[in-house]
Amino acid sequence: MSTSLSIRESIGKITADKIIALTILVSALGYFVDIFDLLLFSIVRVQSLKDIGIAPADLLAVGIRLLNTQMAGLLIGGFFWGVIGDKYGRVSVLMASILLYSIGNIANGFAQTIDQYAALRFITGLGLAGELGCGVTLASELLPKNLRGLGAAFISFIGILGAVLAYYIAHTLGWREAYIAGGIMGLILLALRARVKESGLYHAMEKQEARTKRGNMLLFFKKPELLRKYILVILMGAPIWAVVGIFITFSPEFAREFGMKTLPDAGLAVLFCYGLQAFAGLLISLISQKLRSRKKAILLSIVLLIITTGLFVTVRTDSLPVFYSLCAITGFGCAYWPMFVQVGAEQFGTNIRATAAVSIPNVVRGLVIPMTMGFRALIPSLGVAGSGVTVMGVMVVLALLSLWRLKETFHVDLDYIEGEV
Repeated sequence: MSTSLSIRESIGKITADKIIALTILVSALGYFVDIFDLLLFSIVRVQSLKDIGIAPADLLAVGIRLLNTQMAGLLIGGFFWGVIGDKYGRVSVLMASILLYSIGNIANGFAQTIDQYAALRFITGLGLAGELGCGVTLASELLPKNLRGLGAAFISFIGILGAVLAYYIAHTLGWREAYIAGGIMGLILLALRARVKESGLYHAMEKQEARTKRGNMLLFFKKPELLRKYILVILMGAPIWAVVGIFITFSPEFAREFGMKTLPDAGLAVLFCYGLQAFAGLLISLISQKLRSRKKAILLSIVLLIITTGLFVTVRTDSLPVFYSLCAITGFGCAYWPMFVQVGAEQFGTNIRATAAVSIPNVVRGLVIPMTMGFRALIPSLGVAGSGVTVMGVMVVLALLSLWRLKETFHVDLDYIEGEV
């Protein structure tokens, strides 16, 4: 009898491990498609706007408008999908969000005017908002605490490689076909998602808590400590998108000011930055495991961000390989992105964890709107490089202060609920 029971327990454990592995893999593939779609605009910005009829002198202004429209969709979607994820489950968000951004991307391939382009980037951004935060939340609740960071790093590693594929598809097939391909990949992933299971922590909470107490955004305002942590995590991650949203997306404009005779391809700048970021993210996660600290690893990454961004604006060159190398090394400074999302999930109880973890990275992405507005406003007086450095400097100072005030979460158990005041 005991042997039979032991065999059944072993089979049950193997089955559970397979479900967890499948869930994390599908979450990683979801983020892969998310990054593919999210960065596709940065890759095809110049060519797509020229094809629609935008004059070269207006590429920066129109590009900022479309980028900000996409980020506005992500910002709104972050709150919407986060609440849905706590009220109705993490898997429901992963299914619905991927359907929305798949449809939006396919339609984007047929856009003929800037207004159509903008509307579809907003819709796509709205859908994209649900992927990363819910995927990391699900992985965090399924894995033991000593492996949570590695789970998030794996999701990020696979996901960030989506930028590499986006570049090659865009330059092989064309920008319209690339948008359609991204939508089709999303629909294929939707079929795989049918086998993903909800986390045990969510089911346990579901049995003991009324639905109205889950995904309650008012808790952040009723409990000042929750709001404080929420804001601190957001500010901690802001410099990452200052790098991506300003220095990499508008790298041709930086190169023009640097006096380069041949301007770089923004798509290649994205490719090199994210290609190195994928491996750097794994490395920083392993460092975190070794130090048994998220905060120390993030501090190291922010220091690298300061150094690499400084090199980007001070090493003036007319060599495209050297310039692309400078774009690549900025990926080291962005390496703490998966850990930043992980910390956002670990700071809050199960009943508002998805609300926090989904909305936080999208609020950071949404900060690209004021960052690019400030960047553009300062260009006449400071130039492109001076303006970019000023915006980045503000973000880095806020990030370091926020990291200092946040608690360490490496050893934190996630099986708890945030109560009412």
